[in-house]
Amino acid sequence: MTDRLRHLTTLEGLDRTALVRLLDRAEAIRHDGAPRDLLAGRTVLNLFFEHSTRTRTSFELAAKRLGADVVNFDVALSSTNKGESLLDTLHTLEAMRLDALVVRHKENGTPELLARHATSAVAVVNAGDGQRAHPTQGLLDALTIRQQRPDFENLAVVICGDIRHSRVARSDVHALAALGVGEIRLCAPPALQPDPAEFPGCRIGEDFDTALRGADVAIMLRIQKERIVDAALPDDGAYFARYGLDARRLALARPGCLVMHPGPINRGIEIADAVADGPQSRILAQVANGVFVRMAVLAELLGR
Repeated sequence: MTDRLRHLTTLEGLDRTALVRLLDRAEAIRHDGAPRDLLAGRTVLNLFFEHSTRTRTSFELAAKRLGADVVNFDVALSSTNKGESLLDTLHTLEAMRLDALVVRHKENGTPELLARHATSAVAVVNAGDGQRAHPTQGLLDALTIRQQRPDFENLAVVICGDIRHSRVARSDVHALAALGVGEIRLCAPPALQPDPAEFPGCRIGEDFDTALRGADVAIMLRIQKERIVDAALPDDGAYFARYGLDARRLALARPGCLVMHPGPINRGIEIADAVADGPQSRILAQVANGVFVRMAVLAELLGR
């Protein structure tokens, strides 16, 4: 690959060198900040076709803290509701001389489609597409782990929840595998387990207690009800009884096991309050690291 990224639509296929460069840059920004005028004169447009709190806000903060102008595209008030195609929208926005499009969309592959059909030098950043990829989430999760446990090769990481429909799980696995994590365990009810061919090298099972034993990191996921069709799922109470992370289950993991969640959290379904707010939780650290990672990505793509 080239030394500098042109777009960031997935972590799949990115090598360890590229990932470490982005993580190092994010960590440097966390410690020392970044020039406030690094992206002066640049324009970043947030093009979100799905709701978002953490990702959209952190991309806006990241761009502004680097000196860029930011436009938040209001899909509800746009011409897409009048039948304008996605590519016509792209070319219309390109004509206004944008430098970056940060895209979230319910359909898999939309950011790649836009990057492929862009006729300008605009950079495309994937802020989550369908169930396929969420690369900046994968980066910020890797950064959060590295800050506490940089010895990736010695770690056992558990990802539990709706793996089948989770773009976060896919990007986390791409990042952690490239960084050399020793063991990645995926745990879900049978109806929410993925095709094993999508996750080569990962251990996949349905017994959460077994998956947690000796784990160094537990990443919890919510059930993606908006993406599920005709799946036999337990009710909320039954789900928590089998797959919720509470104090008893956390004690099965290695002492000091890091607890993570990409949000939004459904308390009492995938995680107990005492664990989400407890001393091993790194959930708010993930949120903070999201700004630093997105600053690093924008600086990589747009910095002069």
